[in-house]
Amino acid sequence: MDCERFELGDVPLLSGEVLQSAKLAYKTYGKLNQDSSNVVLLPTFYTGTHKRNEGFFGTGRAIDPKNHFIISINLFGNGFSSSPSNTLKPQDGPRFPQISLWDNIFCQRKLLIEHLNIKKIALVTGWSMAGCQAYQWAAQYPDMVEAILPFCASAKTSIHNIVFLEGVKAALCADQNWENGNYTSPPVIGLKAFGRSYAGWAFSQTFYREKLYKKIGFDTYEDLLVDWENDHVENWDANNLLSKLATWQTSDISKGTLYDGDFIKALKSIKARTILMPCTQDFYFPPEDNAFESRYIKNSELRPYDSPWGHCAANPGNDKGFATALDINIRDLLK
Repeated sequence: MDCERFELGDVPLLSGEVLQSAKLAYKTYGKLNQDSSNVVLLPTFYTGTHKRNEGFFGTGRAIDPKNHFIISINLFGNGFSSSPSNTLKPQDGPRFPQISLWDNIFCQRKLLIEHLNIKKIALVTGWSMAGCQAYQWAAQYPDMVEAILPFCASAKTSIHNIVFLEGVKAALCADQNWENGNYTSPPVIGLKAFGRSYAGWAFSQTFYREKLYKKIGFDTYEDLLVDWENDHVENWDANNLLSKLATWQTSDISKGTLYDGDFIKALKSIKARTILMPCTQDFYFPPEDNAFESRYIKNSELRPYDSPWGHCAANPGNDKGFATALDINIRDLLK
């Protein structure tokens, strides 16, 4: 494993359950400067890992290991941090407790404070669920975060987004080998159905109409769908996917005792300098969600990016214009 693990012990969760012998997997890049002012935190997205986060920074980029101390932290459920696939009985597989974004950020803060001795973060940024964690950080620990840049994300999962996730979940669980998560061999048919369903939402209608899949090496849309099928079969455990899916569905920065479900109060609590960067053709996190949020986040700016790549405009290598715009926005926050 090309990352480190922080042992958290038993962690009380927002649900009232306890995650036993919890572990956070993370990797750092660059060096912490003398006054610890160069910390950039990159959580991972839904099908992301610390390795995939490497596409968002590099030499000459706005986030550069030569200038920043970059911390890439794996989401609970992604197979690196504590997950259904790597947790021992009695919390293995479908018995793994439900994890919220609040729980993730609570544990990430423990890593920073107790292990890395970091008390301030210059920037939290990320794509999709990683961006949702940026919002969560800023609302949960407003005095610790100086700036956030969530891209293709939202502070609260919309009902429409929840319904989409119910669809891919149902496709996976319809496999006769699913066995309510107690499978003895991977539910391959369900995993393929999950990936195939997911691909229809990940890109825009324009992407398919203009056959932009040809630009990433697929002759037909069917070739693209088969690739998404194979990716989910080869790289993802079914229980892990559903654990993270539940975290995504319940994402809401106002959950917990700080705000007691008052979403606007939670938005108003954010002190961090904020740039919100939706993709205008994103089916998961449409720009209307971010426009609403920006009305209540005091020091925020809405900078939408138009792209036929939809949610996947942010995936490194897809839309070079997005990467350029992202770096401009990050530099503005790190001035």
